[in-house]
Amino acid sequence: MSLFVKQLTHIDVSLWCSQRGLVGCSWQVDAVLDGELGEDGMLFDFGEVKPWIKRTLDSGLDHTLLVPTQAPGVTVTECPEGVCVRTTIPYPMEVRGPKEAFSLLPWHAIELDSVAEHLSQQLTEQRPENVHQVTLTLSDEAIDGAAYGYTHGLKRHLGNCQRIAHGHRSRLYIWQHNERQPQLEQQWAAWLDNRYLLEQADITARDSDTLTCSYRAAQGDFSITLPQTLCTVLPGPTTVENIAAWLAKEVATQSGVTTRIQAFEGINKGAIAVFSPSVALNA
Repeated sequence: MSLFVKQLTHIDVSLWCSQRGLVGCSWQVDAVLDGELGEDGMLFDFGEVKPWIKRTLDSGLDHTLLVPTQAPGVTVTECPEGVCVRTTIPYPMEVRGPKEAFSLLPWHAIELDSVAEHLSQQLTEQRPENVHQVTLTLSDEAIDGAAYGYTHGLKRHLGNCQRIAHGHRSRLYIWQHNERQPQLEQQWAAWLDNRYLLEQADITARDSDTLTCSYRAAQGDFSITLPQTLCTVLPGPTTVENIAAWLAKEVATQSGVTTRIQAFEGINKGAIAVFSPSVALNA
């Protein structure tokens, strides 16, 4: 007997890729539980399936940086902050933070099927008595239009969003003159894709090539050093609300047209902001 739950939850992470570098991801989670019926005629109460699986994912891989420790150019060492990850290809990067902020996986690359199998094994080991096996399927959201992945950290967040290198894959909608602007959406999504978004106040070092973002949060001390060309600096925290507001201002200022932005933070959530260049000029 099998029990299935579609769109059980979502996972938001960043991963290191030896071809693309730092990649923000959002994955939909589907689950199948195989086992035997209990005396109550159920394999597992639906009301308990979601919180059990979500609790396991939230306390583990979700909102971490997935590091394939056997990938070329990757080294992992201990440091005062906890763990230090350094890379050389496709570009140099250094990330420091508490060990809980990383998922160190003994692989050459992060593949979706491998992550799903890894999580399935974890859950199967913790399964209820009459459940024999748990199988998760992870998938990217099907997006017909512009989308981009980004990585960031929110130092003021009390949950796992404070981790300096977690990410999302997000839709982007841009309206001008009450109509969607697909060309602008594709242009800005392509520019934002695989970038690191940070707050101006968190820049602690900068030279001609690299930028370092550091902060202390509730979970510990964090820092990340990346090529400047891959960083986008916002005046405030990189919440989805501020991302939407910043994008609305940038797009409207460049085009000279009142702009409405609907920015997503991963799957099915986000913020909307409007900016009018004429109002700003008259203020």
